[in-house]
Amino acid sequence: MVQKEEGLQVLIITGMSGAGKSQVINCLEDLQYYCVDNLPPTLLTKFIELGLQSQGKIDKVALVIDVRGGDYFHDLSRALEELKEREMPYEILFLEASDEVLVRRFKESRRRHPLTSSSRLLDAIQEERTMLQELRGQANIVIDTSDLSNRELKEKLINMYETDRDTGFTVNVVSFGYKLGIPLDADIVMDVRFLPNPFYDPVMRNMTGEDQAVVDYVLDSPVTQAFSRRFLNLLKFLIPHYISEGKTNLSLSVGCTGGQHRSVVLADYIGKQLRNMGYYVLVKHRDISKYKTEA
Repeated sequence: MVQKEEGLQVLIITGMSGAGKSQVINCLEDLQYYCVDNLPPTLLTKFIELGLQSQGKIDKVALVIDVRGGDYFHDLSRALEELKEREMPYEILFLEASDEVLVRRFKESRRRHPLTSSSRLLDAIQEERTMLQELRGQANIVIDTSDLSNRELKEKLINMYETDRDTGFTVNVVSFGYKLGIPLDADIVMDVRFLPNPFYDPVMRNMTGEDQAVVDYVLDSPVTQAFSRRFLNLLKFLIPHYISEGKTNLSLSVGCTGGQHRSVVLADYIGKQLRNMGYYVLVKHRDISKYKTEA
């Protein structure tokens, strides 16, 4: 959840143009956040001061700051340093998407990219990605919206920011296929292509990791059992340190070749074990829909 200071929650939203910041603002408004789009960074500290002085009338704010601010955007680093010096807590949410998806979205919407005045669309996207690289590294949460519908993005935000549910820390476990690309928002990536592959069994080839025969095949392997025991011990060690560093969301991606069998089984198994440890866990199978057939 967003950090609090005297009842005020501060969420700074930034990221790639076309990655979904408008949808995020709309969702957070529904969650009773006071939202400001395209706030000049020089006004960041002053705005938070006003919130702190509102005597509880403003208790959570969401501020979008991105490259639309032009030359003013470069003042953001200085503004964030000032917040740290004055011990004003905040959280950064960074919206990400692949170049291919961003190009398609801009063409479909016929909107101009903020940096296209002097370059082609793809060049502008890549220039923006370079500009935001350092800020992305400072983000508490990175969400890759490449494969998310508006509904899925909204559900994800509600799980993170709905104030009626205080999870404290969320682990997002995502299964994926390497041939379809690694999730851009992954904090930890685990390659499980070394495990026995059900694809080579004709009976299981067209099944998925949600079918019990595949689950038994993968989890009954001595290699899987030895690996999962060691990997869970590693997570048991790592997660408390992520939490102590102020991280509120951990994205764990588990990949096999196609995202159909092994990664699905392991993502479900790891998610279940982490829940048993007391963590709030969301499991998503990014690529499994490509293999499911209608009954």
